[in-house]
Amino acid sequence: MRPHDKSLFLLTVLIWGSTWYAIKFQLGTVDPMVSVAWRFLAAAALMLLGCRLFGLSLRLRGRQHLWVLAQGVTLFSVNYALFYIATGYLTSGLIAVMFSTMVIWNAFGARVFLKVPVPLRVVVGGIVGFCGLSLLFMPDIFNLAYGPAEVGALLICVVATVCASTGNIINARNQKAGIGLMAGNAWGMLYGGLFTLALCLFWGKPLVFDFRADYVVSFAYLVVFGSIVAFAAYMKIIRDWGAERAAFSTLLFPVVALAISTVFEDYQWTLEAVMGSALVVFGNYMALRKV
Repeated sequence: MRPHDKSLFLLTVLIWGSTWYAIKFQLGTVDPMVSVAWRFLAAAALMLLGCRLFGLSLRLRGRQHLWVLAQGVTLFSVNYALFYIATGYLTSGLIAVMFSTMVIWNAFGARVFLKVPVPLRVVVGGIVGFCGLSLLFMPDIFNLAYGPAEVGALLICVVATVCASTGNIINARNQKAGIGLMAGNAWGMLYGGLFTLALCLFWGKPLVFDFRADYVVSFAYLVVFGSIVAFAAYMKIIRDWGAERAAFSTLLFPVVALAISTVFEDYQWTLEAVMGSALVVFGNYMALRKV
């Protein structure tokens, strides 16, 4: 494992782990889906401008645009929309556990669609990490009343995770096909933002913006770091390590989020939470130690 790759992996985990806290300041005046649309449209605009200023090619052929469109819709739009729907019925901890199954879906997708062999240690590490995250959020799992709405929300989470995993596999395919990382992300975020905006219009959500300082600052953080920087680092990890290993970052996001919550929100760690976090870290070590 090269030091540069380890730094990118750590950067991705720290940024996306911290976005859970930043997103809290996005709630209120603006519908969450509208915020997602603004977020990726703003990120796309900055990336397109940056590529122009630094002389990075944005040129794609017609068929390449279709693949990038697929990446944008699955990775920067639909999965976010579905998870936001699920948050109306499920706790964030349970959603984190469901999202962590991307480790399994990415391994499956890499094996079936990219013909990439998945070592046994990656599979075992994923299972250990998933068990650890389940232990970490055990109260959320067992204290929820599972009615028809909650079961439906769980199914929505599964679809959302598969959708995000599909975006990961498409991105890996796109990079192998010669689509530049920055160009693919810039166009993909533009397509994803426009698709989310279309969904907002279809569902009649008011297209407003909140100019309060808390919203603007957290929005800027999500655009620059949560979207541009983190996705660039994550896509680089997909290219170097493979989608099946890159997904292990999803197991660590909640641990970082809870560490931040300990400082700012007085989160109280239990024995189960400590043991679960240790299993998550150990699962990552098992899967990634020979990368």
